[in-house]
Amino acid sequence: MKILFASQAIDGHFNPMTGVAMRLKDRGHDVRWYTGPIFAGKLQGLGIEHFPFRRAIEHRADNLNELYPERAKLKGPLAIGFDGEKIFASNISNFFEDIRELNADFPFDVAVADSSMFIHRLVSHLLGKPLVNFVAIPNMESDPMVPPLFFGFKPPRNPVERAVQAAAGFLSDKVILRPASQSYRRQHAVYGQDVPREGRLTDEPYRCSEAIIQTGPESFDYPRRNVNTKVHYVGALLPYRPAASAGTAAEGDDVWPSHPATLLVTQGTVDNLDQNKLIIPALEAVKDMDALVIVATGGRSTEALRARYPQSNVVVRDYVDFAKVLEFTDVFISNGGFGGVQLSLSKGVPLVVSGINEGKSDVNARVEYAGVGINLGTESPKPADIAKAVERVLTEPGWKDRAGKMREQLNAADPAEAAAAVVEGVVKQSAG
Repeated sequence: MKILFASQAIDGHFNPMTGVAMRLKDRGHDVRWYTGPIFAGKLQGLGIEHFPFRRAIEHRADNLNELYPERAKLKGPLAIGFDGEKIFASNISNFFEDIRELNADFPFDVAVADSSMFIHRLVSHLLGKPLVNFVAIPNMESDPMVPPLFFGFKPPRNPVERAVQAAAGFLSDKVILRPASQSYRRQHAVYGQDVPREGRLTDEPYRCSEAIIQTGPESFDYPRRNVNTKVHYVGALLPYRPAASAGTAAEGDDVWPSHPATLLVTQGTVDNLDQNKLIIPALEAVKDMDALVIVATGGRSTEALRARYPQSNVVVRDYVDFAKVLEFTDVFISNGGFGGVQLSLSKGVPLVVSGINEGKSDVNARVEYAGVGINLGTESPKPADIAKAVERVLTEPGWKDRAGKMREQLNAADPAEAAAAVVEGVVKQSAG
């Protein structure tokens, strides 16, 4: 079976798909990948042929503000609307033309497409290919019981909250996402595709796919009135780790100072230019605790942070092997990237989260709703608030207990195996 994976050139979208791709490859399928040039080396290392973007703009975690200097000045809804149009909607036609062209050389049987590419209607309707929607973020399909996206709401508990969320949903659909929706409709109109008016733009990948691979456990999602039987919650789909080399990349991560507790701090891979948002407030909050504090900077200002925080219990590194470090971590302090949250919960580690941009407000609201961590609900938390939250997670056993139950759910089955079965099932169904 010929399988085409397609993803944005963004780590948080590409990496979770690698385990599924390798599982399908190991099962004898011909797996190839359409994504940005930045992942050429990784794909070569995986032994997967790479089809690089030709027409499409390569939006990466490290070049967004360079491509769009005005983006750095935007906050809140304006930033969300801008990203929706420029980063996610603008490339749809380019993605599709690239894929239509490569289909001549690699007539794939099924596509596994990153939900944020929004190519699902064109690939399935115009190329006639079965398509599996891969969702590397929380479930984005609208539902009467689920809060609108981007506001960090939890399910409403009373009429006032329902009214507020209804107004926010209207704002999201008609104002924030309007430029992206208009761009989506214009590009589809060129191909003679009539996009339904009901629902939201983010419903399109769910409507136009044969099946949906949803990362994370169903218990991490909100209750829904309408259950989409095409959605398969497969658990924590984490980046592929070769058994022989897993854990060898990060410097010296096998030897750590001994302390009563271990705290892991990260500000993610996208919004980590300004360390005053989370890393520095977190260090100010916990530097004097009787705890080992491990900070992963992602390669930004590492030496400056080491000089500023010379305490013997503070270890600052460009990168650490998160999967290994989380084996002995007591609290994960994070801005709420969905991949990192899943990895933390797969190890039973409760969280203190603080982040709003790039959809993190919705991830962090789910952390709070599931009771597996404390959501500080801001982009710039105060050290005192971080310290209080960390102390609560360390001293109140309920946080670790609930994170442990989530770990049991996440590790009950093999996520890559479950996702691979979804892809194979779609092809069998289509052939039958």
